[in-house]
Amino acid sequence: MTRFGVMKHLRLLEEAGLVATRRSGREKLHFLNPVPIRLIHDRWIDKYTEPWAAVLSDLKQRLEDTVEKVYELYIHTTPERLWEAITDPEIRSKYTFGAQVDSVWSPGSRLEMRVPSTGTVLAEGEVLEADPPRRLVHTMTALWSEDVQREGVSRVTWTIEPVGDSCHLTLTHDQLREGANEEIFGGWPMILSGLKTWLETGRLLTTPGSQMYT
Repeated sequence: MTRFGVMKHLRLLEEAGLVATRRSGREKLHFLNPVPIRLIHDRWIDKYTEPWAAVLSDLKQRLEDTVEKVYELYIHTTPERLWEAITDPEIRSKYTFGAQVDSVWSPGSRLEMRVPSTGTVLAEGEVLEADPPRRLVHTMTALWSEDVQREGVSRVTWTIEPVGDSCHLTLTHDQLREGANEEIFGGWPMILSGLKTWLETGRLLTTPGSQMYT
């Protein structure tokens, strides 16, 4: 919305008595006016429909109240080499500490993260966008425990921007619910650090924190 649009909207709410205002120096502060809002509630929502309205309101809030996690880093490499490291199963297994991700990396294709030695599927998803070597978007459903399975589907976006002789990589993990299980997104710092270490040095990241994933 434009600033003019916000001002117009607030003015209409103020005229309807749903918003109260107060001047503080050069600022005009706006506050919800609970009394007329409650009168509207009492007039239009009776005792029979109130429970249903409350349930639907809670559902709307749960679906729309999502969280995103954003991680940024610079890697001394080319966009093409970085894209290959993100999408090649053999390379990716080196910095995801054994987990292998398989997909043909085209929109609509299935994505699967599994343990090569046992075939156990740790997570699955669907590729939504693939624009090599710039942008990759896919869904993610964690499967390694009942707790994370209950979190449902989230979304992961990889964005690659060339900066001189390096790349600016941004990973955004969003469509997470408020208070989501940290196991779903907590491993990204280690994975991204492993990716950077592998591309810049050709070595595996062996810090104590990463050992828990081996």
